[in-house]
Amino acid sequence: MRFEHTSVLYEEVLEQLKIKADGIYVDGTLGGAGHSEGIVRRLKRNGKLIGIDQDADAIRAAEKRLMPWQSQVTIVKGNYRETGSILKELSVPQVDGILLDLGVSSFQLDTKERGFTYREEDAPLDMRMDQSKALTAEKVINEYPEEALFHILRDYGEERFAKSIARNIRIAREEKPIQTTGELVTIIRSAMPMKAQKGGGHPAKRTFQAIRIEVNQELTVLEDSIDEMIDLLKEHGRLAIITFHSLEDRIVKEAFARNEHPCTCPSNFPVCVCGKKPKGFAVTRKPILPSETEQEENPRSKSAKLRIFEKGVSL
Repeated sequence: MRFEHTSVLYEEVLEQLKIKADGIYVDGTLGGAGHSEGIVRRLKRNGKLIGIDQDADAIRAAEKRLMPWQSQVTIVKGNYRETGSILKELSVPQVDGILLDLGVSSFQLDTKERGFTYREEDAPLDMRMDQSKALTAEKVINEYPEEALFHILRDYGEERFAKSIARNIRIAREEKPIQTTGELVTIIRSAMPMKAQKGGGHPAKRTFQAIRIEVNQELTVLEDSIDEMIDLLKEHGRLAIITFHSLEDRIVKEAFARNEHPCTCPSNFPVCVCGKKPKGFAVTRKPILPSETEQEENPRSKSAKLRIFEKGVSL
């Protein structure tokens, strides 16, 4: 199956990155290289693009797509949390822009062997972005204590029926291990009132989101990365992050605010004594959303939000 993914907010990302023809840019979630191709097309011969992805399938697809610009492109298999060390190895101290698109690719969702989708009855419970990692959805479902599962479903999935779903998972796995997405969907349905199953999308959506976040440690990686990424920007360089659910967006919003207003002095202090200086500013106070046309053409874009942070003082 071809690695396919429709790049959300494509034009908006390219506009907001303020791409310089001779700049150096990082796509920390390379995927199928849709955004990256747009970036590299705007570069001159001395411009550079560094693409990072932890998915081997994505790497192969991106290498093929970006072949015409191979002299300007460096692709690295890794997690975007490693951006600092990757740039150090490449002798790149700072860059002009960094992009993170935190969405799951269409390829990952539609390839049932990857186990991301709740619409395949016989798919393995995998959900790993990096298939070399040991932790899978099957291990989370079968080995985590019931209380831990409850917290994951409640906190990462914002699932109203987290307690009953966690309980039913524990009961089911006492009989035999839960091995497929179909088995998990059946258990989720059994824990929810029929009325709740008929509205608000697929009943397994929130649980699958929560388990995927846990398997890939998505929120922890995001929280650990933003401050360093801002430090890696040149003056007036920009960090663009596309999120797809409220938990991610909240982390990005708070991190941007923290870097814009870092002072920790009490409000009644006449002057700042903590010495913490702003690193830059959030370009827009509210996130940029997909147009109605994009949402119609690509329903998976509906929950996307783009936030931008610029290093340095406002021009």
